[in-house]
Amino acid sequence: MALVQAKRIVFFIPTTTTHFCSVAAPTPSADETIVTDAVSILKHHRFKSRWTHLRTLFPSGFTPSQFSQITVQLRNNPHLALRFFNFTVNRSLCHHNLLSYATIIHTLARSRQKTHALTLIQSAIRKFEDRNNNSLPNAPPLIFETLIRTYRTCDSAPFVFDLLIEGCLQSKSVERAMEIVRMLRSKGIYPMSSTCNSLIMSVSKHHGSIAGYETFNELFNSSGKFGSKKLAGVKVAVPNVHTYNIIMHAFYKDGLIENLEQVWSEMIVNNCVPNEYSYSILMAAYCDNERMEDAIRIWDKMGNDGLEHDILAYNTIIGGFCKFGNVQKAEEFFKEMGLSDKKCSSVTYEHLIKGYCKIGDTDSAMLLYKDMCRKGFTPFGIIVDLLIKELCVNNKVSEALMVSRFAVKNNVVIKGGSYEFLIKGLCNEGRMEEGMKLQAEMVGKGYKPTAEIYSAFIIGYEKEGSLELAGKLRTELLGLQ
Repeated sequence: MALVQAKRIVFFIPTTTTHFCSVAAPTPSADETIVTDAVSILKHHRFKSRWTHLRTLFPSGFTPSQFSQITVQLRNNPHLALRFFNFTVNRSLCHHNLLSYATIIHTLARSRQKTHALTLIQSAIRKFEDRNNNSLPNAPPLIFETLIRTYRTCDSAPFVFDLLIEGCLQSKSVERAMEIVRMLRSKGIYPMSSTCNSLIMSVSKHHGSIAGYETFNELFNSSGKFGSKKLAGVKVAVPNVHTYNIIMHAFYKDGLIENLEQVWSEMIVNNCVPNEYSYSILMAAYCDNERMEDAIRIWDKMGNDGLEHDILAYNTIIGGFCKFGNVQKAEEFFKEMGLSDKKCSSVTYEHLIKGYCKIGDTDSAMLLYKDMCRKGFTPFGIIVDLLIKELCVNNKVSEALMVSRFAVKNNVVIKGGSYEFLIKGLCNEGRMEEGMKLQAEMVGKGYKPTAEIYSAFIIGYEKEGSLELAGKLRTELLGLQ
């Protein structure tokens, strides 16, 4: 899905100094005096007294132009500049506009005060949103043009535009972020690779992997298969391994393995060295599609290329073999993992438990489960549900009950189906009182008894000769149907 491109907005970065001005500014000398006095107080007075002096000397506050001029002179002390901004906001001493916001944003960005600058960017986007501009829904936020106009005066850095792009992405305005990139590139300003990566990730998330790949081509001027065109005469940025990983992971999530393999090939051709995560993505794609020979080939290549098999790689290959029932092979890698001093994770155990449950070996699954709990790992609900089901099917109700009690104790949510398996198993063994207690717990968790649970209790009571109880339950069941 191609992104909609907004109409171009022409701008320029002045080659000469831009002077701040105000619509209703005082005489130049008076304005200059206010700025000079305020800067002197801020720089030379003690922390507490400076704010008292400012309130006393300037009870009417400052115009946005005056605030901007003061802030420019504080640009080498961004923390003080930010405190001044917050002071004027909290005391209502300045009706801040795009100019004053742009100045403090530049001041913070040039000093790499990312968090504070980004907060103010997002505030400016919300505060000065052009809601009347319906003809250009994907146009950059209004603060963008002001940041361009004040760039040289504030002695800023290109990083400010990376933050603006990130601010748009955090506001889920992906198309606006892309338009900012296009406009900056047309003027020879290029986002950092990390910003490009964030853009690609956001596009892939909201519009799919194909759109993400088209964005990748546009940002890095690559030639791809999916309809992207080269941007003639535009400087080419260089993608890094994280860029390729983002694209490959997007294709992996969408199940487009051929496209993933193509990106892998592009990465190699462009002399970008894959990292451990790159190999794991490709292995995971092969494992999910039962191409275990290809997965092993990538595993071997990873080692031959001098990369250490990390926990993610081990989990990927172990999970692949378990998924298709080759638990013996998965165990070989599990043992190798231990011999190489790699500490397994809960995911490792979960893969193996699922593998053993798949082939019906509940004894081995329980051994792994107990080892997992002993090492301090808490299994996810899906593993608990699977174990309970398989144990009950194999008439190992006591073990299944132990698994459920551990889960409840550790706040692991189990499904209503697990309660059903347990209650049916207990009733089948004549453990009616335990079954009733578990049924009460089940109701307390918000699950309603099913017809199968009623039937289990009816059969259980009939077996032990409690025909009256069985009759009452049968009547109750008929009333619910």
